[in-house]
Amino acid sequence: MSQNETERLLNQFILPDLSENLRQIRSIAEGSSDLLVNEFVLSGLPAALLCCEGMLSTATITELILHPITHVTVDEPTAANVFAYIRNHQLYSTDRAEAKTYSDLFRFLNSGFAVLVLEGADSALVFGVQGYDKRSVSEPSGEDNVMGAKDGFIEVVRVNMSLLRRRMKSPQLKLELFVKGSKSQTDLCLCYMADRVPKSLIAQIKARLDEMELESILSSGYLQPFLENRRGCLFDTIGTTQRPDVLCAKLLEGRVGLLIDGTPFALVIPKLFCESFQTMDDYCYRPSYATLVRWIKYAAFLVAVLLPSLYLAIALHHPELLNRTLLLILADAEQNAPISLTAEAIGVLVVYEIIREAGLRLPKAVGGSVSIVAGLIIGDAAVSSGLISTPMLTVTAIAVIAGFVVPDLSQNVTLLRLTFILAGGFLGLFGISLLGAAVLFNLCAGESFGFPIMAPLAPLYPTGLRDTATRVGFQKMQSGNFTVEEYHE
Repeated sequence: MSQNETERLLNQFILPDLSENLRQIRSIAEGSSDLLVNEFVLSGLPAALLCCEGMLSTATITELILHPITHVTVDEPTAANVFAYIRNHQLYSTDRAEAKTYSDLFRFLNSGFAVLVLEGADSALVFGVQGYDKRSVSEPSGEDNVMGAKDGFIEVVRVNMSLLRRRMKSPQLKLELFVKGSKSQTDLCLCYMADRVPKSLIAQIKARLDEMELESILSSGYLQPFLENRRGCLFDTIGTTQRPDVLCAKLLEGRVGLLIDGTPFALVIPKLFCESFQTMDDYCYRPSYATLVRWIKYAAFLVAVLLPSLYLAIALHHPELLNRTLLLILADAEQNAPISLTAEAIGVLVVYEIIREAGLRLPKAVGGSVSIVAGLIIGDAAVSSGLISTPMLTVTAIAVIAGFVVPDLSQNVTLLRLTFILAGGFLGLFGISLLGAAVLFNLCAGESFGFPIMAPLAPLYPTGLRDTATRVGFQKMQSGNFTVEEYHE
């Protein structure tokens, strides 16, 4: 069957003729092996119970639907009376709905619902009996913490919704479930606190989602380009998190969360740049220690981005900035190097990225051996043979390790580090200053749905600095219901 013919059938309304309905359904499914059709007689009328194998619980559908539905008897057995009796007197499932078209029928069917089709009825009743295999709730792998909660989002959107509701029992927490993706029919859930979120933000997000035309949504990366700033900001304006407690904290600040069925990541809208340096552990430590750790992260970010380029700029263009001892050490290390310092720095970073990607994609059983081979064998051999100088390798290693302190910015740090190396290698400190100013201007000009991503620093909001430049105690932090609406332009 052609695609146009299939789409035409899906948009048709369900017919009151059961045999014709089953013929249409089988025609649309085109012999799909997971479609199960169970025909039986319901109170004297021909009926069929449809389900998708592997998407529902056999025990649940047997106990809650198959067994009680065979005992249904109606005095005047018409389709309308039977459906009315089931709606008003039977509770086969707490999650019930009605399908009017074949498109709705297949969407419920492929989501783990049982579908009841009856002779003479121009609609179908659907019952939620989902029971597909899923990963259990476990600690998120990408956002480790010491003192925070150990549960993280999984791939099932309804489980993720329950993780939020367990923490936020207020009726102000709204969870709006809807479907996007013409082929995948993916469930999305918009999460927000009705008393905290700006109404204009909700309207803009819904408008962006309505504008997009996607056949499938298989991960959060499919949606981010449609929601991010369209002016070409260098840094992400949409955040991601695997932690329910982090998302709840953002919702209390007036943000909007977006859960996607099939991915364990939630999108947070909008995202501020300073949030990349904040973790849940910051709010478990004493304020003084949390402030120290936060400033270490700021320094680590600058080291990760600027250290190799500063080394190149000083060594190639401004050697007068070094004292005599450092200058002699540098000259002795570089005099036998076969390639220029700029090419050497770029080569080391490219090799590191190759090793990192190899260790990331390989099975865990052999992924560790890549680090051993790269660090102990290749690195030592490269320095011993004179291909790479020891100072360059040391500077690069420090920059790479500093980048691990802020994993949320790892992609941006990698690209900026290489760009600053080129600027420092060709133009010296002047090139680094020029590029740094351009990056800073780009950051200050960046916005997400009207919220400047550099807030509360640019523009300056003194009250917001309580959890940016420092981390004050909860007594001061809770003095007033802070929301990001204060930053809205």
